[in-house]
Amino acid sequence: MQSESSRVPRRAFIVGASLSALVLVLVLVVLFFPWNTLREPVNRYVSEKTGRKFEITRRLDVDLGWRTATVKLDGIEFANPSWARDPYLVKAERAEVELRLWPLLRQTVVIPRLMLVSPTVGLQMEKDGRRTWALGKDTSDEGTVPTIGLVQVDRGAIDFLATHLGVDLHVDVDFDSARGEMPMNYRIKGSYQRQPLTAQGRTGNVLQLTEAGQPPFPLEIDAAAGQTKLKAKGTVAALSGLDGIDASFDVRGQSLGDLYRLLGIALPETSPYALSGRLHKRAALWEAKDMKGKLGLSDIGGDMQFDQGQKVPRLAGSLRSAVMDMDDLGPLIGLPPTERSAKAVEGVTPPPSADPAKRASRAGGKVLPTATLDFERLRAMNADVRYTADRIRNVREMPLDKGSVHVTLQDGVLTLDPLDLGVASGKLVGAIRIDAAQSPADIRASLEIRALQLNRLIPKIETLRTSFGRLDGRINLSGRGNSVASWLGGASGDVSAITGRGAFSNLLLEFMGLDGAEIVKFLLRGDNNVTLRCAAVAFDVDKGLMTGRSLVFDTTDTVFHAEGQASLANETLDFVVRQEPKDMSILSLRTPLVIGGTFGSPKGGVEAAPLAARGLAALALGAINPLLALAATIETGPGVDADCQEVLKRARQPISKAATDGAAKGKGARQ
Repeated sequence: MQSESSRVPRRAFIVGASLSALVLVLVLVVLFFPWNTLREPVNRYVSEKTGRKFEITRRLDVDLGWRTATVKLDGIEFANPSWARDPYLVKAERAEVELRLWPLLRQTVVIPRLMLVSPTVGLQMEKDGRRTWALGKDTSDEGTVPTIGLVQVDRGAIDFLATHLGVDLHVDVDFDSARGEMPMNYRIKGSYQRQPLTAQGRTGNVLQLTEAGQPPFPLEIDAAAGQTKLKAKGTVAALSGLDGIDASFDVRGQSLGDLYRLLGIALPETSPYALSGRLHKRAALWEAKDMKGKLGLSDIGGDMQFDQGQKVPRLAGSLRSAVMDMDDLGPLIGLPPTERSAKAVEGVTPPPSADPAKRASRAGGKVLPTATLDFERLRAMNADVRYTADRIRNVREMPLDKGSVHVTLQDGVLTLDPLDLGVASGKLVGAIRIDAAQSPADIRASLEIRALQLNRLIPKIETLRTSFGRLDGRINLSGRGNSVASWLGGASGDVSAITGRGAFSNLLLEFMGLDGAEIVKFLLRGDNNVTLRCAAVAFDVDKGLMTGRSLVFDTTDTVFHAEGQASLANETLDFVVRQEPKDMSILSLRTPLVIGGTFGSPKGGVEAAPLAARGLAALALGAINPLLALAATIETGPGVDADCQEVLKRARQPISKAATDGAAKGKGARQ
């Protein structure tokens, strides 16, 4: 008779053997279960749950594991909702879908891996949230959108339409394992932000739609959207949100301003550009590092960041040019790029606005830029960017040496402060403030001119062995407008420039005074310099009308007094310059000079009445004795020294209320 202790191991053995047999039976059932018999029930179930036709056309098989199941579909057709453009969400020769089992209990679909052979895929999303890949009857319910990790496609086509995002793309994919680490080729055609888009490239054999716990997959792209071209090569951790990018890039186009439509980055209009560097993206932060390239005829480099994770996206960084060309500043204020800067970047078609014929036709019109500046985009982001140009070339009439500016953009208010330009061995410093939250924009400029060397500022005078002293001044203007011309045409404030003692060419002075004897003398005996005692040019500005407050040029030879106005709105000049010589001369036909015309076509002449009176006197005396005709041209020299202290004082002090108010507002540019 067996003891109780001997029966316990036997009972445990029987239970263990039974459980093992049961597990073996279950495994055999799973392995040999005729899953294809469930094909029609599965078709009906999925069609009923999604509200659209789902069909496994040939065979269903399942590899069942503890946590996941791999569903193998030989032939699949899954229709799109009735509102979609394409008839099928997916139609493929074969598919493998790896499903996580436990999330299904919560009616959540998690697909770690999806493989499609020769598929046609139709993806579409609408502004109201509807999307074709949502698996419920309510396609705007985000809870029915599956989470997909890895995707492998072998020869197929994918369409993606999102009209509200400006996206309509067709992608052809081809897989060949003989191509090494990037066996998948793709070609893209369509449109993006209403611009034609083409692209081609290669990727790894598996695409990661989300962070799938795998190493980033390799990616190459060569794309063109409108006139913007991009080449990049690197790795991407997740296509959803383009996260985990680490790539080298080369981007070029007609203007950096075009990137606003493509990427939402509110950059200014520029000359054609070409930039290369390293691109990184983590979550919502984009970083472009070690950038270098060309902006028209200028070189440019630096580091930039674009943070899309904030309520208002923010751009920050620093840029530097070893050499900046003046031609590349024009587009910033609404001027088209010059022909030379428009053709400076290889592989970029010059913009139509740079056509010489169009520029020539414009030259006969307005001088001040009339192009409407797009201040609307300033409300799209915030910014904090510093830019430095170590040297400025091609300055022509404006001898700039170097420059730097700190640009901030906050809630639609753009501030350039400090703005520091080296000009003619001196400086132009101050601030400009543009409040784009208003329409037209409120623009204020408060600038100071410090120690400009006049012989460098006016190179044509320099050729006459001129040695002017330093020039100081200020510009305080405020007004509203959406272009440089409209702003200046209605601006108020004051503009002034003053200089003290210096030396300059007497030949220039005699030409200005129409002194025939002195001109002849200097042409025969050479040029001499005379001393400048003081000079001041000061205007009160009221709604675009510049009225001379102090226009005096005093030398040891002659005093010049001017009066008149310049209209910034109409771009017209109306000045009279009166000369008062301090010496005696014959052959003098001095008479007030008249300066008129427009900014684009100024005209100079003399007042006819005084000159005619001298001419008639000369004719009358000449009839008696030709030598007496000279008596009518003798200048007895009534001019006296100007009170330089008073001249400079008047130049410094605005007198009109409009100018005073405008100056006060101009100072607000620094606030």
